[in-house]
Amino acid sequence: MSKNATGTRTGSEQALAVYLGLRARPTADFDDVADGLGLSAADRQRCHAELTALGLIEPAPPAPPANPSPPEPRTDAAPPAHPAPLMPPAPPADDGRPHAPQCVVEPDVALVRLLQRERDRLEHRLAETSRAQATLATLAGPFLRAGAAPRSAADVEIVTDPARVRRELAALGDTVRASVHSMHTGSVRRADMAAELTRDRALRERGVRVHAMYSRRISAVPDMAQHLQERAALGVEIRLSPVVPMNMVLADENFALLPTDPHDPASASLLARGPGLVRSYLALYAYCWQAAGRYGEEEKPERGGDGLSEQQRAALRMLAAGIKDEQIAKNLGVSLRTVSRLLSEVMHELGAASRFEAGVKAARLGLLDGEGDP
Repeated sequence: MSKNATGTRTGSEQALAVYLGLRARPTADFDDVADGLGLSAADRQRCHAELTALGLIEPAPPAPPANPSPPEPRTDAAPPAHPAPLMPPAPPADDGRPHAPQCVVEPDVALVRLLQRERDRLEHRLAETSRAQATLATLAGPFLRAGAAPRSAADVEIVTDPARVRRELAALGDTVRASVHSMHTGSVRRADMAAELTRDRALRERGVRVHAMYSRRISAVPDMAQHLQERAALGVEIRLSPVVPMNMVLADENFALLPTDPHDPASASLLARGPGLVRSYLALYAYCWQAAGRYGEEEKPERGGDGLSEQQRAALRMLAAGIKDEQIAKNLGVSLRTVSRLLSEVMHELGAASRFEAGVKAARLGLLDGEGDP
């Protein structure tokens, strides 16, 4: 950390000081402002990386190359007998300087770009999940049932009776030998929680390894938070993920139960037996498991904005879209003072210190497109 007239600054405060310096001095570059703040090489690199990651600075476009007229060839001079070798330029010193001019990006423009990148990342991840689901659906088709994998027999059936599904799950407690893997898109019914804990206890006493994956948002539900804590106390390995593609239960390499339609919890169930097919589902589960966070080690959930009114949500969406306060007031049919009050209330509800931070948190929570609602 570096010190100056304002005392010791934290990392983010240093980055903010550099950004404000760049905005206040349009002709200065990153190194000029960093030198003025007395930043060390490590602080300089960290501030540059932080501002670049937030999209608040970006490399300046290169200057157009000069095109001087070529010199007239000389006829009165003989070429040198031994042309001088071309020497490569010396590499720049590693003093923590970016060695490149930087452009300052306005906060509202950076916010829109940041939100677009986050949306693109989520869409890419969902597209990968959809492709994996399509591949698994193909594997569950007639190829394996017809014996395409001769050494890995597979038996697949569609189960439409919910009572049959419950019986198959209850029977796992007696037949499983090594491991049970499950993933859940939503909360467990309160009436089923005690039975699940009883199964966990019996499986762990027999040395069976139990993995369970849940959507991260259910950890904010009080009953589920208590249930996860009780399962973890019994030795169940739990992870939380922002995206859980479907409900799924796998046992050893011989049993798989999942919905025929991942988007419809009431759809019929696909029941598969045999390693030829279950191993494919285990591979999908392993991929999701590695991408999920360990229970108890995840970041503290951000304040969710559940208390925001429709008017506050509308003002927040327009703010994130880069609309100025005057236009927000016109769109909502209120005064500028009311818009300022609405946005202050939004920042308080989200625990944000600035409008920019409120926009970033709203994007993470899905408040800008309705995905953050329970």
